[in-house]
Amino acid sequence: MDETPRNNEDETPDDAFEALRPEDLDAPPNRTAHDLGLIDEADDLFADGPAVEQQREPVAAASASGQPATKPGSAVMREPDPLLVADEYAYHRGETHDLDGPFAIEFKGVHKAFGSNKILRGLDLAIPEGKVSMILGPSGTGKSVCIKHMVGLLFPDQGDVLVKGQSVPNLPDDELFEMRKRFGVLFQDGALFGSMNLYDNVAFPLRQHTDKGEREIKEIVDRRLNEVGLIPARDKYPNELSGGMRKRAGLARALVLDPDIVLFDEPDSGLDPVRTALLCELIEEVHAENGGTYIVITHDIASARSVAQHIAVLWKGRIVESGPAQELFDSPNPFVRQFLSGKADGPLGME
Repeated sequence: MDETPRNNEDETPDDAFEALRPEDLDAPPNRTAHDLGLIDEADDLFADGPAVEQQREPVAAASASGQPATKPGSAVMREPDPLLVADEYAYHRGETHDLDGPFAIEFKGVHKAFGSNKILRGLDLAIPEGKVSMILGPSGTGKSVCIKHMVGLLFPDQGDVLVKGQSVPNLPDDELFEMRKRFGVLFQDGALFGSMNLYDNVAFPLRQHTDKGEREIKEIVDRRLNEVGLIPARDKYPNELSGGMRKRAGLARALVLDPDIVLFDEPDSGLDPVRTALLCELIEEVHAENGGTYIVITHDIASARSVAQHIAVLWKGRIVESGPAQELFDSPNPFVRQFLSGKADGPLGME
């Protein structure tokens, strides 16, 4: 891999925090500046320095008059977990349960940084083949950076990423393009082309990447639209569709090339709880019918409970724990238990 140094190593480009975009998958890999403009949101959680800085006092100081400086009942920030102050990886036991393979995707000791901002810090992760897996974790912890490594939009600074046993960073460009065709991607907002109707949006990958005739394309597109319940809307344009309909259309488009692996980049983003539940139900039904490996990036714990067969909890660039979904929900690990229950009490605070 090209190790050409970049100028302004401590600066992250202004457009570096964009979500995964459909045009990224067709873009030629740039191995000399591959990390410019392709990082998901990441905050000062990973900046060099102490794990916890300038924590607020848990109780407001008294004023000169002896009265509390804050009004009764006003919110105060909890003290950080003492274990985390001493060791930021105190809860990262890296435990895995019943992971004997085969694996669709493996991360082996992956490090990724953008200047001084360290995102993945020795990530070891195995995604089992043929299951619905979810990668969960707090915001800015590297979840979307993971999926960009899977499709070769980012390359590790150190370590390796394997897709079906192939080392993604070491693939020649032409083989990397072919490997990407094994993936389907449901982008955060559906990412439909506004100038195309729903039918043409779903047909686009087939016209772009195959030599199929229009009759065969129509059969495939209609089958996928029928799976997601959008046949009546096939002639509508994206601005005529609801948010839930755009998500379903994005799923239909992600499936038209019969991919081995389908990536869902926060599919519940922008949806109300009812439509999120309906989308999860649809994902379950489509997976049961088509098989394959589904990988879902999300914050939504209800979605994880209803859909996930395998869960990996990512925090501070490493896996805290991973394994079958029910075992994770029953985990004794304080961090995993707090995050999967959505409770305020636990190691994770507002730092």
